[in-house]
Amino acid sequence: MMDIEQIIEEHGDYLLKVAYLYVKNITTAEDIVQDVFIAFYQKQEQFRQEASLRTYLVKMTVNRSHDYLRSWKSKRLTLLEKITGRTTTVTPEKEILEKSVKKELTEALFTLSVSYREVLILYYFEEMSTVEIAQLVNCPEATIRTRLQRARKQLAIAMGDFDWEVLHNESI
Repeated sequence: MMDIEQIIEEHGDYLLKVAYLYVKNITTAEDIVQDVFIAFYQKQEQFRQEASLRTYLVKMTVNRSHDYLRSWKSKRLTLLEKITGRTTTVTPEKEILEKSVKKELTEALFTLSVSYREVLILYYFEEMSTVEIAQLVNCPEATIRTRLQRARKQLAIAMGDFDWEVLHNESI
């Protein structure tokens, strides 16, 4: 039996970010992550260790987030909260600039449909390959590549010209 407290400590913040990027509401994201940990604790013997524990928990979080987005409750709520990113810069000017860029990127991401937002987040922020994303969301890799290409175009339009290499060096 795995130590659930250690698992929560290691993966909780990461899963919260993943859930929040889907549902756009910190309280709802916290509820989703809590549900994921409860479900994992109750059924941890079903974890066959074919993938890493992190991947398994992310898949559960993504599935719960999708369930929430399809639910009646999510259609009624107005989602207003924004992501606040941690910065590692020293100067106040750079910190303000980074926050501004992250806010602009976040707002632009939230204008995309879930399927496009999902592939961008998994590819750039979670650094997953298109093969891994295809396995995670249960669709062909070619579909993921198409979604990624279309999502980049839509996000570029929403943000103006954006340097995609920045995403490999930044995280939300």
